[in-house]
Amino acid sequence: MIKITFPDGNVKEFESGITAYQIAESISPRLAADVLSASVDGRIYDLDRPITEDASLKLHKWDDKEGKYTFWHSSSHLMAEALEAIFPGVKFGIGPAIENGFYYDVDLGERQLVEADLKKIEEKMIELARSGEKFTRIDVTKAEAMKKYTQKGDQYKCELIRDLEDGTITFYTNGGFTDLCRGPHLRNTSVIKAVKLLSIAGAYWRGDEHNKQLTRIYGITFPKKSMLDEYLVMLEEAKKRDHRKLGKEMELFTFSSKVGMGLPLWLPKGAALRDRLEQFLRKVQKQYGYLQVITPHIGNKELYITSGHWAKYGKDSFRPITTPQEGEEYLLKPMNCPHHCEIYKSKPRSYKDLPLRYAEFGTVYRYEQSGELHGLTRVRGFTQDDAHLFCRPDQLKDEFCKVIDIVLYIFRTLKFDKFTAQVSLRHQTDHSKYIGSEENWEKAERAIQEAAAEKGLPTVVEYDEAAFYGPKLDFMVKDAIGRSWQLGTIQVDYNLPERFELEYVGADDKKHRPVMIHRAPFGSMERFVAVLLEHTGGKLPLWLAPDQVMILPVSEKYNDFAKKVCELLNNYEIRASIDDRNETIGKKIRENELKRMPFLLVVGEKEETNGSVSVRKQGGENLGEMPVEEFAKYIKGEIDKELE
Repeated sequence: MIKITFPDGNVKEFESGITAYQIAESISPRLAADVLSASVDGRIYDLDRPITEDASLKLHKWDDKEGKYTFWHSSSHLMAEALEAIFPGVKFGIGPAIENGFYYDVDLGERQLVEADLKKIEEKMIELARSGEKFTRIDVTKAEAMKKYTQKGDQYKCELIRDLEDGTITFYTNGGFTDLCRGPHLRNTSVIKAVKLLSIAGAYWRGDEHNKQLTRIYGITFPKKSMLDEYLVMLEEAKKRDHRKLGKEMELFTFSSKVGMGLPLWLPKGAALRDRLEQFLRKVQKQYGYLQVITPHIGNKELYITSGHWAKYGKDSFRPITTPQEGEEYLLKPMNCPHHCEIYKSKPRSYKDLPLRYAEFGTVYRYEQSGELHGLTRVRGFTQDDAHLFCRPDQLKDEFCKVIDIVLYIFRTLKFDKFTAQVSLRHQTDHSKYIGSEENWEKAERAIQEAAAEKGLPTVVEYDEAAFYGPKLDFMVKDAIGRSWQLGTIQVDYNLPERFELEYVGADDKKHRPVMIHRAPFGSMERFVAVLLEHTGGKLPLWLAPDQVMILPVSEKYNDFAKKVCELLNNYEIRASIDDRNETIGKKIRENELKRMPFLLVVGEKEETNGSVSVRKQGGENLGEMPVEEFAKYIKGEIDKELE
């Protein structure tokens, strides 16, 4: 018999070799029908894979991230089977599940896929899914795996197999298709009811531009057709809200191939928007006792060797910068935290000095693969609203709670009303990729969970999501159309203070290690602006909008009055401009509505005579005529409400 521990702490005994599906069936036939995969000691398992030892068990349905992962991973295999049936001789790279759906990189020889081909593949996938093909897991030796794909002539799979250890290799078969895969998968294909192949792209094999470019096919599947219909509606809305489109229309940022991929250029309106966000957070940080610091854009390689970042992320960084001095190397700064550790270490510290809270809008650089770059959400140079707090162990929970207060204030002000706090912990059993002692990890994980509970946050626990040096509290926000984004993170770190030998003299006159908290409520300025644009559809809060008011004279006769109105509003620190083009008032209104201008002020003969403006709010709401100064006070009041 083996003992199975459920998420609620309940423990039951079952015969060794029982499967997660059989356990679900013993609880409820309905549960067994809905469950898609299971986590056994933190590792996702097929439902039919035997469990032979005592273990913790969590069953995953469609609403769980792990359930969707299994569903979409299986769907990528279903698509591969359809491709092989339609295009014999196709060769396969990798086909993972992604955040929304899946993709497969394939080599179709000289054939170029077109949109009409996607429809054929979709139809074949549905036909195969309806047959209820079972996914079967097979353990194979490295020699057997290599023989199969050598005979098949699939050099991509052979290359993957060379990197694997014997005894760890598995195949999965569904219908007539077999793939090199570690799983997990659905029990069978019958639960896949709706299919949509979304796009075709090029992708270099293994992300290396020196390798052959494969065809990447993106798709998504659902257990109900109604879910697919809802998703496609959301996708259309997302296209309208794409921050790249909005950023161009609103003249916020641009990119230049001469400057380099993934390196955004902020235009005047975008720079002003960023500055307002920075000033907003600086004001909050000042109230909480943060001290502003500035660090260089580069650092000696030894700094990142000490911190552990070079060992963990060196291959994803820009190449080291060599200097005329032999053996001297620098890196473009990938993280701010090592620099802040050195600031802490710049002089002796007493327990009376703590907590110390260092804040910096620090620009960092990471070499993201070109295929992964996406607007402002995935870039190679970005600015973090970074801060590092150094405190005594007895101050940790209180400091952590104060950081949570800052994050919640930002969310409330910017109308991010739907969010979940994700407690990101180590893998439950495999701790090999994390640095630091078990004792410190346990203390850090406990502190985060206690602080989140004390603040009454809605939380979920995710294993294997921690940073390499410590656990995190990640805030997962739902935007206006239901998409989930990770915004803001707080991390507890006992390890960097040890690596940098940070100390303070305690009340006992002995030396002690401080605890470090990493926090970035926005995450990065680039990504935060992108998410904010898509959340609001470009209709930013009034206090943040690049332009707050556009004055529209009905003809050039009223341009002088428009200038007087503009000057008065600017004196009230209201951002106003004039559209004095020789166009009809109707065209001016339409075009400025498209630019998402919060307020349009029409001025003509009546308004000039009365010293007033006719006010039109974003969306077409007519607020009528009002004196200019009254309008100025009205706007200031609206801004004050937003920032309460």
